[in-house]
Amino acid sequence: MASVGKIARRTFLIGTAAIAGGVAVGYYNYRKPYPNPLEGDLAADEATFNPYVKIGADNTITIVAPRAEMGQGISTTLAAMVAEELDVGLDQIKVEHGPASYAYFNAAILEEGGPFAFFDESMTAEIVRAGMGVVGKFLALQGTGGSTSTLDGFGKMRQAGAAARQMLIAAAAQKLGIAAADLETANGSILHKASGQSLTYGAVAATAATMAPPAEIRLKDKADWKLLGKPQKRIDMLAKVTGAPIFGIDVTLPEMLYGTVKMSPRFWAKPVKADFSNAEKMPGVIKIVPIDTNYGHGFGIIAENTWAAFKAAEAIDAEWADPEYPLDSAGISEVLKQALGTKGSVMRDDGDVDTAFADAPRERIVEADYGVPYLAHATMEPMNATARLKDGVLDIWCGNQAPTLVRQLCANAVGIEQDKVSVHTTFMGGGFGRRIEMDYALCAALMAKETAGRPIKVIWTREEDMRHDAYRPASVGKFQARLGNDGIPVAVDMTIASPSVIASTLRRLFPSIPPLGPDKSIVDGAYDQPYTIPNYR
Repeated sequence: MASVGKIARRTFLIGTAAIAGGVAVGYYNYRKPYPNPLEGDLAADEATFNPYVKIGADNTITIVAPRAEMGQGISTTLAAMVAEELDVGLDQIKVEHGPASYAYFNAAILEEGGPFAFFDESMTAEIVRAGMGVVGKFLALQGTGGSTSTLDGFGKMRQAGAAARQMLIAAAAQKLGIAAADLETANGSILHKASGQSLTYGAVAATAATMAPPAEIRLKDKADWKLLGKPQKRIDMLAKVTGAPIFGIDVTLPEMLYGTVKMSPRFWAKPVKADFSNAEKMPGVIKIVPIDTNYGHGFGIIAENTWAAFKAAEAIDAEWADPEYPLDSAGISEVLKQALGTKGSVMRDDGDVDTAFADAPRERIVEADYGVPYLAHATMEPMNATARLKDGVLDIWCGNQAPTLVRQLCANAVGIEQDKVSVHTTFMGGGFGRRIEMDYALCAALMAKETAGRPIKVIWTREEDMRHDAYRPASVGKFQARLGNDGIPVAVDMTIASPSVIASTLRRLFPSIPPLGPDKSIVDGAYDQPYTIPNYR
């Protein structure tokens, strides 16, 4: 964890970047918070203090953990940050995933995605990180990825809990006629030990929520932590081991239809011809519709049950155009090997690698060639989403890693405004970056246009899931090291060829944005490591 001095310096640099770095909307708009999305969806007896805390009159305490829970335990971690400062135990709270909202932006996902290594603490690296954090606020991507959820949430979530606690104390002081300094909190109650009086958070929540947030938020000292830094039971575990319907694939709605997709097995290749005659005759099949997205082209099958949809997909006789890439693994591998001999980008070049190898005895040189194929994420839960488009409003239920992207791209796909889209984020049976993609959500939204207001649950077959993943790209590499007399490398030279992760992601999600500069992500494991090898390229 960063030191206080480092945090203060980073805060100063963020302000400097916002003012002097040319951000047009200025420092004021950078500091201005996004609206609290919970305010418009409260129960009659609920109060909200910020985007992360709701408290009911019956003392039901709900914490919003706005990052995707896909097995990594982040809903427990983020909730514990709020609960620590709010002075409640994890057994006293409910945890929800937040709605699609810019208030839940992830700044750290950009801060640590810049051109500097994670372990680089130079002033230049800090300035760039600070500037990227400002960009993150304005882009407002509500995303889970890059192992950034804890890093991004550590300050935000604790401050949310602490601010709510201070507001509750202020409301209790007003109600009891006792100075706030004489009150303390424990387990969801405000106590005045001298008189023995106490109030639950719920008893003063409505009043507290109308108060102005504290100008100075006081966080607990680390020595006083009861939850953070200590083992905690996972809040999601009971539901998972008892088979509760918490995943996207479990969604069930009245009058629901079912569907699947049959997409081109060649990425971005369109169908040359297709025969639906056998598929359309099958019992339970309602309609077969075209699917065209930035992910590819194919067909959506709408049916009365999932099995009918799966069998109809198998029965479609389609011929597909040739793709823009080699048709087999050997051809792809050859393209990558040829790329090794071309001049590329040097992301890291420490010392003088050429000189270090120039006079190296042969027995001191170690060489190796490596290659990895395209790999699917292979999540345990196949891709799925449920969508309902009714009266100009789209509701979509799915496990996803970027709710604001789901809202934006699905709104565009069906031709409505974003404020007419509600994203209901479920737990997911594995994500690993796969569910920051939008293909499953887009397919469901497009098929919902064809169901006359009835909801449709679209589930991919396992074969379709594996065939249409956003694959970890294939890559090849030539590696060379010169060993010193002690057997430790004194020079390392690595040449790596791989398709660009960023370019392919932009093509799918934001095709109007061109990729700029070299793609650090394809060499991140080689580039972003702290070993002190003097000559390293």
